[in-house]
Amino acid sequence: MRHDPGLLNVIDVEATCWDGQPPPGSVHEIIEIGLTVVDVSARSRVSRHRILVRPARSAVSDFCTELTGLTQAEVDRGVSFAEACRILVAEHQAAERPWASWGEYDRLQFARQSQAGRVAYPFGRPTERTHTNAKAAFAAAYGLCKKPGMSHALRIAGLPLEGRHHRGEDDAWNIAALVLDLVDRGAWPTPAATVV
Repeated sequence: MRHDPGLLNVIDVEATCWDGQPPPGSVHEIIEIGLTVVDVSARSRVSRHRILVRPARSAVSDFCTELTGLTQAEVDRGVSFAEACRILVAEHQAAERPWASWGEYDRLQFARQSQAGRVAYPFGRPTERTHTNAKAAFAAAYGLCKKPGMSHALRIAGLPLEGRHHRGEDDAWNIAALVLDLVDRGAWPTPAATVV
């Protein structure tokens, strides 16, 4: 499939979490990958996707279910992290397309989990500057000293929160709306000036 330079993958992950420290032997693991494809040239969100990921070294806590709406039974039907990475590359051109997330958490979680599981990092070489920290770009564009959370940024931009906050698919869709707000303002960084 030919790579379209105008497309951007906006990614938001949800991971296992606890109200406090993880139980012994447990680690934070991605359980949902939300992905919205943005056509930057056309200034539109063109598709939205959801990949459920089955955790291997942790369980979905009651706290995590309350926050995300995801249950252990639901993520048990998901794919392995390695398969999720394969899907990102094969179906969403993750190794070629630039991508963005709200902050650095998603990028770092993919790097940590890829390294720990000896799974190929799906977004090209980790040293390449293909990732844009949309939170930092938003704060810079709006002249904010403090980088806002996604829901606060939507309020600042006068945009609605669509769907459920802390659901990866919905958060990626909302982050994509913020990316397009920055594109419309002429404030979305070019690949050479990616905000990390």
